[in-house]
Amino acid sequence: MAEGPGQGSGTALKAPGDFAQRVLAWFDGHGRQDLPWQRDPSPYRVWVSEIMLQQTQVATVIPYFERFMSRFPRLADLAAAEVDEVLGYWSGLGYYARAHNLHGAARLLRDRHDGDFPPTLEAVQALPGIGRSTAGAILSLARGQRHAILDGNVKRVLARYRAIPGWPGQGPVLAQLWGLAEELTPGERPGDYNQAMMDLGATVCTRANPACARCPLVADCRAHAAGQATAYPQPKPRQVLPSRAAWFLILHNPQGEVLLERRPPTGIWGGLWSLPECQVTENPLDWCRAHLGVEAQLVEKLPSRRHTFSHFKLEIQPLRLQLATWPARVAETDGLIWHPPGAALAVGLPTPVARLLREISGDWPASDGIP
Repeated sequence: MAEGPGQGSGTALKAPGDFAQRVLAWFDGHGRQDLPWQRDPSPYRVWVSEIMLQQTQVATVIPYFERFMSRFPRLADLAAAEVDEVLGYWSGLGYYARAHNLHGAARLLRDRHDGDFPPTLEAVQALPGIGRSTAGAILSLARGQRHAILDGNVKRVLARYRAIPGWPGQGPVLAQLWGLAEELTPGERPGDYNQAMMDLGATVCTRANPACARCPLVADCRAHAAGQATAYPQPKPRQVLPSRAAWFLILHNPQGEVLLERRPPTGIWGGLWSLPECQVTENPLDWCRAHLGVEAQLVEKLPSRRHTFSHFKLEIQPLRLQLATWPARVAETDGLIWHPPGAALAVGLPTPVARLLREISGDWPASDGIP
């Protein structure tokens, strides 16, 4: 691994203990200490917050966390719930595999661990959806165990502090960051230290315009000394996202209800209820005959819209269709339900679908599918 600016000479590094002391002193005066999951920081509450915070900003997570905890205040409540209800409270947060893993892990904890988190990092990390950093956060923030963490904010702080070149998603760079995180994590107050490092990256050592003058690590930060703070960490190599398009079919029955279809458990929007869809190369009326056994009439074509996933862009082409009849042979056991647009929704909907349904009915719930 090539050395970055200042490595080997120039800016002298202080001892790991001194690093932690400065971070903790900053946290005591400036860190975030009243976030909802910091009140009664049980392993369960910390776990839910950490899963929600993956790929999601704190300000976005707070109202979701509070609603989620109001409905599922204990791990046993989450384990006893049906996955549809859990997805309903997750709708709008995205990355829905997180909700499936959360629910599955809750049931494993109930059935195999007496409803509580196991005491070791390895056992916690073995649960669905929990990686090394999340496991370390749960055990350090909730139980005071010494474990390093390495979320995006911590990666940025450490990459700048040591001027570590490369994108953190690359194996050698990630290994170097983990080694540094393990070295610097103190034995005293490891939970506060880990929270401080996350706060430091989120509020001071930000991706753009870092407030270096307010940083407790500025005296020996190699990236700052080289005048290249924003050069670290290097961004992920850019890639052009492919696009695909689909008809989203808003099918009304004679009662004005809208047909919803459960998506497969894996893939995009896994397990959520959505609108039936078909390829834009298909005739939607023919598709309804072939797949649903019904005759439909086109009502209107709504403006298209785009939804971007991490690995592709989806061009949504919405069509409103009217059905004269609905065959009795199609039952809810087939993964299809009729839903009155103005009724409260207790299942998960993808945000673009919820917005579409509000667009065609002003009394559609305004919470993107969250009860």
